[in-house]
Amino acid sequence: MTPTARILLLGSGELGREFVISAKRLGAHVIACDSYAGAPAMQVADAFEVFSMLDGAALGAAIEKHKPDFVVPEVEAIRTEVLKDFEDHGQKIVPSARAALMTMNRDRIREVAAVELGLPTSTYLYAETREEMRAAVTKVGIPCVVKPVMSSSGKGQSTIKSADAVDAAWDYAVAGMRGDRVRVIVEAFVAFDYEITLLTIRTKDGVIFCPPIGHRQERGDYMESWQPTAMSPRALKDAQDMARKVVDNLGGFGIFGVEFFVKGDEVTFSELSPRPHDTGMVTLISQNLSEFDLHARAILGLPIPSITQHGPSASAVILADRDAKDFAITGLEKALQPSAPGVDVDVRIFGKPTTRPYRRMGVALALVKNGDTDAARKAAREAAARVVIQYKA
Repeated sequence: MTPTARILLLGSGELGREFVISAKRLGAHVIACDSYAGAPAMQVADAFEVFSMLDGAALGAAIEKHKPDFVVPEVEAIRTEVLKDFEDHGQKIVPSARAALMTMNRDRIREVAAVELGLPTSTYLYAETREEMRAAVTKVGIPCVVKPVMSSSGKGQSTIKSADAVDAAWDYAVAGMRGDRVRVIVEAFVAFDYEITLLTIRTKDGVIFCPPIGHRQERGDYMESWQPTAMSPRALKDAQDMARKVVDNLGGFGIFGVEFFVKGDEVTFSELSPRPHDTGMVTLISQNLSEFDLHARAILGLPIPSITQHGPSASAVILADRDAKDFAITGLEKALQPSAPGVDVDVRIFGKPTTRPYRRMGVALALVKNGDTDAARKAAREAAARVVIQYKA
C-alpha cells in the first residue's frame, strides 16, 4: 500500500507516540527520530533513526534519506536553521520553520507576543550571566519566576521568593537548559486564579479551538489537567483572539498549545508550543478527536468535524522517583477499576526504557458521566496512585 504521507517525526516521547498512532490510523508512514533507541514513539513507528536533533548534519542527512512529505518536530531543541534551509527548497515543515525557531526559545516567542502583537504578558527581562540575573531580579522584583529560554517539562524553572535564593535559581536554570544557549528569562510573578491551555488548531479551513484545559504544575511541570475549565465569556473570547493572532503570525497547519494565566476576566499570555501539549493528554478521553488526531488531520489537510466533548475529564501523571533501568509497571488491574458508578478510567504507559526522579512514565485518565471536573480529577489521581513502578535490585 502506498502511504497517505511520509512523516519524519523529530522527537519520540510520549506525545510523539500518540501522534504516531493517530497518523498511522490515517495511513501515514512514520519515521521516529530521537537521541536514544527504544524511545516511546519508535516502538509504534514504521522506522526510526537515532541522532541528536541539535546535530545539524545528522538532521539534514535524515531528511535527505527519507524524503518525507512532512517534517514534524515534537521537541524544542532542534537545529532550526537546517529546517529553514530545507523549507526554502520546498520541504514542508510543521507547522513552519519559523514557528519552530520562534518557539524553540522562550525569548523569541515572547518578543512575538509582547512586541510584535502587543499581547498582555508578564513583565520580563533576560540574563546571560549570574550577575545579569541578579540585576534583572532587582528590576523585576521579588517574587519572580526564572526559566531557561530553552527547556522542557519545567526543567530549570523555579520561583525566587527571597534575595538569597537568586544564585541557587541561576544554578538550577543552567543545569536544566537544553541546547547551547546560556540564557534565562526572569518574569514578574503573575497573580492568577488559574492557568489554562487553549488547544488551537490552524487548518486549511481556518482556526478552531478545543474547550479550555485547566492544569496544575509542580516544579514547573504538569501534574494533572482537566477539561473543560469554566471561564467567563469575555475571558474565553480574549484568550481565543490572542491565540488566533499568535498562530496566524507563526503560520502553517497543526495544533498549538497556547498557555494563559487567568484572573477574573483578565487573560495574560504565557507560552506557546507548536505541537500537541502535555496537558492536552486529557483529550485522549475527553473528546471524540484527541489533540493528536487533530494535529494529524490538520497536517494532512483533512476535514475536521465538530469537536465533541464526552463529559468532565481529567488526567494525572504517573511519576518515577529514582534512576533505574530494571523495573516493572504493576497495578493496572486496580488502576483500571472504576472508582464509582458512571466513572470511566484509562491508563497510558509510555514505554520509556529508563526511569529518573520525576520522569513521566504514564498517565491516568478519567471521565465522569454524572459529575464535574473535581470528581474527574479525584478519579484520575486515584487511578494514577494505583499504578506501581517496581524497581528491581
